[in-house]
Amino acid sequence: MKPQASNARRQQHQAPARPQLSDDWRRWIAENLMLGSHPTALAQILLKQGVPNAKAEIDAALRSPYLQGARRLHNRMAKRDWVLAISAKLGKLVPPQVERRAALSGETFLREHYAANRPVILTGMLDDNAARRRWSLDYFRQQFGERMVEVQFGREADPRYEENSVAHKRRLSFGEYVDLVRDSGHSNDFYMTANNDSLNREALIELWQDVPTLPDYLAPNPDNRGFFWCGPAGTITPFHHDLNNIFMMQMIGRKRVRLVAPWELPNIYNQRHCFTDVDGRHIDLQRFPAMAHAQVIDCVLEPGEILFLPVGWWHFVEGLDISVTISATNFRWDNDFYSNYPADHDF
Repeated sequence: MKPQASNARRQQHQAPARPQLSDDWRRWIAENLMLGSHPTALAQILLKQGVPNAKAEIDAALRSPYLQGARRLHNRMAKRDWVLAISAKLGKLVPPQVERRAALSGETFLREHYAANRPVILTGMLDDNAARRRWSLDYFRQQFGERMVEVQFGREADPRYEENSVAHKRRLSFGEYVDLVRDSGHSNDFYMTANNDSLNREALIELWQDVPTLPDYLAPNPDNRGFFWCGPAGTITPFHHDLNNIFMMQMIGRKRVRLVAPWELPNIYNQRHCFTDVDGRHIDLQRFPAMAHAQVIDCVLEPGEILFLPVGWWHFVEGLDISVTISATNFRWDNDFYSNYPADHDF
């Protein structure tokens, strides 16, 4: 009996076991070590937060073969960032702008813009086509008012409406929607976008007969591939990049477009898929200080103009007027950049 009593007394005098550090804190340690923070500074932060065994945890992380392997991968990524930084630095030698070019041949466009991954505004290509002659809100209501269409609604209550687009889909007649667009004034609460394409392409199928084919640039389009955008002044498409090249054909109204080149990726806070939390209406440099190093190119797309948006270019779009835009991706040249896009969209 005495040995048992002795064991009990020893257990009473033992110090209580220290709580284990959570995985969240371990991830924080690893991420900050990878970002170059000094171990002593990290230990001090942890101690102030009451985190147990701070120095021991950091020492264990530094010895971990997992972290050492991640560091090797980090070094490779740093090399890629260096290559991107070369393009960014060279780009600052000439003030950035989006050129306007008239009557550009397909081969010149391919050589100087499509293959060069360089945006351009094409003029004079939409001057004589049925869409520019016929299309108006009155025409839409008269010809297609009874058709059921799909629209994004409730956008202003959701800061990530573009990512959550499925949750914002709503059906109504095209006539009702036209009246909303006409009467709403300045609004981003509702917008007919490419995310509504599956229903709207069929509902408004006759409109595609009015869209110019642009054979110097685009491949034959028997399936009416393309996207119909229609909304009031004030519609916003937040900063993002697409996974292919795009033509934006502006049929009605004007749009303000802000562009950021792909080589600015280290500065644009891309932490999920093809989006960033940077607001193109007002870039908050206190919240996003690296954006101070990024070049932002501004242009206004006028009715009858086409903007070529190269794959990987970040863009923010704001409707300055009631606007209608057709976007197309069926170029004559290879436009598959999705197949090798990372499967995991959290970066």
